[in-house]
Amino acid sequence: MREREKEKGNRESAVAGGYAYSKKRLGGIVMDTGSHLLLGVTLGGLAHLSPGVASDPVLAQAVMAATVIGSNAPDFDTVVRVKGQTTYIRYHRGVTHSIPALFLWPAVISLLVSAGYGLWGHLWLLYGWALAAVILHVFLDMLNTYGVQCLRPLSQRWVHLDILAIFEPFLFVLHAGGLVWWIFFHGEPGTIFAIVYLASFGYIAVRACQHQLLIRRVKGRFGLDGVYHVIPSFHPFFWRFVVETDRHFYTGKVEYQHIYVEEVYLKEQRNEIIRATMGVDGVRAFLGFAQRVHVTWKEIHDGYEVTWSDVRFWYDRKLPFGVDVRLDRELNVVSLKMGWRKKMWNPPFV
Repeated sequence: MREREKEKGNRESAVAGGYAYSKKRLGGIVMDTGSHLLLGVTLGGLAHLSPGVASDPVLAQAVMAATVIGSNAPDFDTVVRVKGQTTYIRYHRGVTHSIPALFLWPAVISLLVSAGYGLWGHLWLLYGWALAAVILHVFLDMLNTYGVQCLRPLSQRWVHLDILAIFEPFLFVLHAGGLVWWIFFHGEPGTIFAIVYLASFGYIAVRACQHQLLIRRVKGRFGLDGVYHVIPSFHPFFWRFVVETDRHFYTGKVEYQHIYVEEVYLKEQRNEIIRATMGVDGVRAFLGFAQRVHVTWKEIHDGYEVTWSDVRFWYDRKLPFGVDVRLDRELNVVSLKMGWRKKMWNPPFV
């Protein structure tokens, strides 16, 4: 009885022109907000390398405001979440992270901060540090698996270099340690954060080299023509991989020197049941974002269920991110769920 009532509700929702969307958080945040906030503060500390900033407390506060706001500004697009998951996945990390936005955000921020602090004579200095903060934000987002459309309007391609995890313990501890030294031990911020940022970029370079080495190792293990992704985790020596060939997806782990194959997924032929879901707005939004698309279908008691997944986000032998579409016998859409098929606190974190 409960199943029938639930199905009736789904059908009524579809007739009304809407679909039932998953309320689970979609995609999380690429570089977590806490890390962006911390790096905004440490970038403001780095600005003390400028004698003018170091000698003027009011200017130092203004620069700090510019770097903290600039370090978080591109993610202001999360407001689109109120319009639903389809809108969110279509626009998040797009226009606000684009080439024009790299320059527009600093312009707005520097004008507001200059007006607020009455520092019009330092407008270009504030613009420069806000620009550095925005570029650093987009750069860090580009280094992880979720990626960013940072080439718009030239290209809508998602750029993801798979070098850093959403949260990097080493970077967080490094920057937090520098901040503690500045605040509680009265260190010279310009010197402290020059060292911190040199170490940060050195760490990123090491991770990039590690990533390329692991790509070669996984390719050597399989020896197949295809697309290879090696994906980082919080642990520096635990990585996941995805290999896509013409007919299969292979998923597995790299742990220290060992390569383990976890699952092999056969690519489904796109029949009329699958094609019936491809015009649905939620599926089109998903296909515009997803990189390694796997789709399956099955018959259920009163129709069909089509499952779209992005294999990049596999975890624990499951494909937890994608779109689930239910169809009736006439291939009309009954319901749609988009997002994570997992609890918020369970991996993967992207």
